[in-house]
Amino acid sequence: MRLVLNLLIGLLFGAGLMLAGMTNPAKVLAFLDIGALWQNGWDPSLAFVMAGAIGVGFVGFTWIGRWSRPLVAGSFDLPGRQDLEPRLFTGPAIFGIGWGLVGFCPGPALAGWGLGLWQAGLFGVAMVIGMVAARWLAARPTPSRPAATIG
Repeated sequence: MRLVLNLLIGLLFGAGLMLAGMTNPAKVLAFLDIGALWQNGWDPSLAFVMAGAIGVGFVGFTWIGRWSRPLVAGSFDLPGRQDLEPRLFTGPAIFGIGWGLVGFCPGPALAGWGLGLWQAGLFGVAMVIGMVAARWLAARPTPSRPAATIG
């Protein structure tokens, strides 16, 4: 049941990304190019996609706060740490720079790869290489920190 539900949610998410145009890097880059605002070339349509996602997330997290446990799991898996560390800022910054350079982020890239876009597949390979490199760098021992295991 859990696997089927996850598959259906993933298909719904991918369909929403395609419907919104987020699998088209040119559309994403047209949104991210604020400089085009003064040349009448800026595409604000993805702002509506983001606003819709924020609204759905807000409603979802409001409802979840009232539940004792998830529908298809034994308990909620929420982060225990609440401190701010540099990785919390550098990771999203790298993500944003990559998104701005190529117009893909992981979800739309996966959906685009499913549509046969070779650029999305290339992005996916580069993303996996970056994730492996980040884990390797984080696990390296430094003079102030012994080797860590990342799981």
